[in-house]
Amino acid sequence: MIKSFGNKTKVAVFISGRGSNLKSLFYFSKEKNSRVQICVVISNKKNAKGLNFAKKYNIKFKIYTFKNRFKDELKVLQILKKKNIKIICLAGFMKILSKEFIKKFKGKIINIHPSLLPKYKGLDTHNRAINNKEKYSGCTVHYVTPKLDSGKIILQKKVKIFKNDSAKSLQKRILNHEHKIYPKALKMILN
Repeated sequence: MIKSFGNKTKVAVFISGRGSNLKSLFYFSKEKNSRVQICVVISNKKNAKGLNFAKKYNIKFKIYTFKNRFKDELKVLQILKKKNIKIICLAGFMKILSKEFIKKFKGKIINIHPSLLPKYKGLDTHNRAINNKEKYSGCTVHYVTPKLDSGKIILQKKVKIFKNDSAKSLQKRILNHEHKIYPKALKMILN
């Protein structure tokens, strides 16, 4: 549980792509009784579409390639400290953070993953679920630990896989649920 008293809890969102979960978290932060403030967006890609959203809504953002992970993580940690960030939301961030970085934010980094963890950790989750003839897939919000996609589960949503589903159609339906459960999970850990 992360407590915030009176003021809003300051959040950083890490992205690599279109930023659709960034959008849902941002809109959640603007709701009447929301206790969340998105203070900074970190991206490892300078052409991530989510950065256009950050610009549009005047959310500060920084770009680090993570080619030198150690140096870039140090710079990111300095920004997070300066902005008094209490929670990091990984939202389609396609870089693996070091154990040292995760330890510094232990219990304060959450991630959204497009499968029903512990099944289908890592990449290509939709194809793998379809190829294994699963009846359901879904999405999971979990705490980040040094072990990939293995932290304690905060919230999951089960999504039926239809016979005619492709990875793309399944991904699209699951993404709609991601946009709903990520803000819910963030709210849960703040209560």
